Amino acid sequence: MRGDFIVPTQNTRLWTYSLPVALVLLAPFNILASLGMDIYLPIVPSIPAILGTTSEVVQLTLTLYMIMLGIGQIIFGPLSDRFGRRPILMGGVLVFAATSSALAMTTSAWLFVLLRLVQATGAAAMLVAVFATVRDVYADTPESAVIYSLMNAMLAFVPALGPIAGALMARYFGWEAIFIALCISALIALPFVLPKWHETRQSRKHSSRADFGLVLRSPYFWVYTLAFGTAMGAFFVFFSTAPRVLIERAGLSELGFSIAFASVAVVMIATTRFAKSFVARWEMDGCVIRGMLILLFSASLLGLGETLLTPSFWSFVLPMWLVAVGIVLTTSVTANGALQEFSELAGTAVALHFCVQSLIVGVIGTCVVIALNGGTAWPLIAYTGGMAAITLAALIGLTRYKQQR
Repeated sequence: MRGDFIVPTQNTRLWTYSLPVALVLLAPFNILASLGMDIYLPIVPSIPAILGTTSEVVQLTLTLYMIMLGIGQIIFGPLSDRFGRRPILMGGVLVFAATSSALAMTTSAWLFVLLRLVQATGAAAMLVAVFATVRDVYADTPESAVIYSLMNAMLAFVPALGPIAGALMARYFGWEAIFIALCISALIALPFVLPKWHETRQSRKHSSRADFGLVLRSPYFWVYTLAFGTAMGAFFVFFSTAPRVLIERAGLSELGFSIAFASVAVVMIATTRFAKSFVARWEMDGCVIRGMLILLFSASLLGLGETLLTPSFWSFVLPMWLVAVGIVLTTSVTANGALQEFSELAGTAVALHFCVQSLIVGVIGTCVVIALNGGTAWPLIAYTGGMAAITLAALIGLTRYKQQR
């Protein structure tokens, strides 16, 4: 035993909300963190000319946002365990709103990149507050699988509508309107939600000085976080390459691209409807294995399309519908799998989970996009197929580890 025990904080109050009400409180900040990435996609091909820079620098605004979402949580996870979820949420929202406003006014490429980093820091704080609260309230309850699948459905809903909204705002009001809308949305959500968002953190008196080490020594944490990173990375590489493939090579308009992109998110939303029954039928490992096999099959279809066909909706987007199914199968269970041993370290464990998966997604995903020509399907083929194969091998190793215990 580590000598840990739990005492409530002075301002802790039990959440007695129904699941729909809890989702209304949690969802805005979960959505905003994702929207900061997705609403911006339709203007990615235009940003080099607007800011007088290159497509590689613009790729940094996507990559560094993703990486900072994870690294920022290494700071905010432990801080949320120490000071509470509410102050971390408030600070994150204010930083996100301020930098979104500044992004709308900058004309410098490198200042734009820096502001995107700071914006991602605010988004990271929001995500920590949301998922640590979910873990506080719903750990080891039947509602746990439901709320994780619903939160993932919301994250799928954002790419369904976010790029369309971004394309329309850019067309009628200019690209700056995209970031102004993010700022206003954050400032509206905070005063609406905060009075009802009771603090859920519980203080821990413990003898351990190595919370990070406890998490990082867990093979469950590593394997399921790898699986989560593989699934989310497939989507990251897709939206890193999709604007160039579909707008520049396939000739779609910004709105046409947004609708094609949204179709993948719609498939994710539809699949999420069945996530609970998938988990009940196949359990955690069965869902992840099937998700990885679907990713491997999808990579082969993308390879055939890139080799034999001209770039189009059918050769590039249609195989992504299958990828979307694999993503949902995987992400509906991996958070619980990675964090199953750490109910007492919710903030720290969530922070490390998102940090590691963000590094997987951002570093490996960006490397394949740059190395294999981001204007083709090859980065998506390499990432999806290669990472799925690695994850399957890791799952086999974890199964042997379980059998030996």
